[in-house]
Amino acid sequence: MYNRKERERREQELEEVRACALASGSSGNSFYIEGGNGKLLIDAGLSGKRITKNLEEIGVKPDELDGILITHEHRDHITGAGVLSRRFNLPIYATEKTWEAMGPCIGEIKPENRRVYDKKRGFEIKGFKVEPFDIPHDAVEPVGYSLFYNSKKISSATDIGHINRGLARKLDNSDLILLESNHDVEMLKVGPYPWPLKRRILGEKGHLSNEDAGKMAAWLARNKRVHVLLGHLSAENNFPELAYRTVASILQEKGINITKDIDLDVAYRDMRSAVFHI
Repeated sequence: MYNRKERERREQELEEVRACALASGSSGNSFYIEGGNGKLLIDAGLSGKRITKNLEEIGVKPDELDGILITHEHRDHITGAGVLSRRFNLPIYATEKTWEAMGPCIGEIKPENRRVYDKKRGFEIKGFKVEPFDIPHDAVEPVGYSLFYNSKKISSATDIGHINRGLARKLDNSDLILLESNHDVEMLKVGPYPWPLKRRILGEKGHLSNEDAGKMAAWLARNKRVHVLLGHLSAENNFPELAYRTVASILQEKGINITKDIDLDVAYRDMRSAVFHI
């Protein structure tokens, strides 16, 4: 039997959501979210070995996962998905078109672990309500996700060329959001990338800049306190201090207090983030 304090602690753990960016950047992406007994990954763009290591660092065994949600078929989002599915018998969730595009890259998957969903309809996994939504990116059928557990909403929105009204509505009222802050525009313009790649990144279906991330963060914080985790930073055209400083400056310009109105953090390409409790 548990004493009262232990029981209250366990009840609180079941009510809260834990989230950790295992890595976020052009070299690989994976976002862990846990609520109650449900444990999910959004994307598995690192090696299976590295994802396993990062999960174990936060006390999670890969065979405890209830599934992997895939946003789109680019390699930095799917590299470890097939390995993890085969090794730990994990289901992979993606749209039909994304399955068609990524299938040859991730290898053989058991039929029962090949989960196809309609992006226009939400679905449930182990206590989570999962809501996919369209994102503007140059993939076949890219999506972001909002995960709802009890009264908490956790969203992932990276690989987005721009913010439109529909996307903003999908992200509104998030308690925590992994939000793309890919590049500094001037660094990108004068950097070593060839012009076609620069044009792709700056385009409507490319990646979100620090400045646009700051504007989006300010809009999200207008009505409630939100935890914004800046992610998918470019190795060549950004660095964590610049992304944080740029977004913080825009928040302050728009009257958002970065200690009272918003929590602001940065996810890293080469290491996991802290574990956030929501």
